[in-house]
Amino acid sequence: MRVIGLMSGTSYDAIDAAAADLTLDGDRLTLTPLGLISRGYDEGLRAGLAAALPPAATSLAEVCRLDTGIGRAFAAAAVEADRELCDGRAELVASHGQTVYHWVEGGRVHGTLQIGQPAWIAEATGLPVVSDFRPRDIAAGGQGAPLVSLVDRMWLRGRPGTPAALNLGGIANITAADGTAFDTGPANALVDAAVREATDGRLAYDMDGELAARGAVDEGLLTRLLDEPYYALPAPKTTGKELFHLPYLRTALQGYEALPAEDVVATLTRLTARTVADAVRSVGASEVIASGGGTQNPVLMAFLRAELAELADGVPLRTSGELGLPSAAKEAYAFAVLGFLTLHGLPGTVPASTGARHASVLGSITPGRRGTQWPRMPEEAPGPVRLVVNGHEDVGR
Repeated sequence: MRVIGLMSGTSYDAIDAAAADLTLDGDRLTLTPLGLISRGYDEGLRAGLAAALPPAATSLAEVCRLDTGIGRAFAAAAVEADRELCDGRAELVASHGQTVYHWVEGGRVHGTLQIGQPAWIAEATGLPVVSDFRPRDIAAGGQGAPLVSLVDRMWLRGRPGTPAALNLGGIANITAADGTAFDTGPANALVDAAVREATDGRLAYDMDGELAARGAVDEGLLTRLLDEPYYALPAPKTTGKELFHLPYLRTALQGYEALPAEDVVATLTRLTARTVADAVRSVGASEVIASGGGTQNPVLMAFLRAELAELADGVPLRTSGELGLPSAAKEAYAFAVLGFLTLHGLPGTVPASTGARHASVLGSITPGRRGTQWPRMPEEAPGPVRLVVNGHEDVGR
């Protein structure tokens, strides 16, 4: 089946559309990447989204406008991906949508909201769309994240030692070999906020780590930042920009107003590396395989390598691209897999990862117009336990 996975992460900088051929054969799911396109939100839509995100106040009217605008933007990306990557032969779209709120209180997730109305995607492409992946796991008592943990476990199955998959988006999350998975804290979220603040919005992020490279880590500020209670919570746990946002950063910087912006960015970059390394230590990982936008920041990757090298026996850092799964596209490919599983009636969660009472088939399906043959799986189908990427049979060796 040819599937398009759509994803916009907590950095809300672009919509990623990754296309893949997926073939299920017994307990083996083979993924052949067909490519990625990435399209930024137009400035008006991005500004509207930024203005509506917590801790800002918004209205239902604005939520409706954003849901429609983001749905149309996702639809345009899906149409382009079908044309450019699939020769017009895509059969399914899996859309994560744009997370605008993740409701966490007392260490428990009570609800979540991803917008980007899937009807616009189905209407534009004519294809069935799987969307709204997270709520079902939350209804079953889970955190609703990290949902990529199932894909990570299938993909790294059989790899020697105890590998851990790491995603560095706005928020960082990790999946360990034993199924433990959680958000470690901010990856780019606080760095992005600091860069926007320091440049009056001229820059949205620290491109190539240039600001961090010119700065020095302030150990006093780093210690203050590491006192955040979230880091001490046990897994499973999730977080987002509901916590790690600009007002949070402004509060943390009180008393450090004279600190150069470059030093602030360097310190926040080291914070990401330190909290990830602490998480790696906690799960006993023997190697880390990273993906996401943060892998494009050489200063972050250098800090992370240094932090991991100080752990017992040293922990090597690789990128998912070295194992055949392009780093920038990994999450979009993961949601393509989850959409495929949903259409086949197969669970898309690991209870050990999200804390749910049981595994669940995820999402809602919006029918298309093309008459896709919806698979019918036999009762009690076990589903795949191994993901093979582009014929890379040696990923586990």
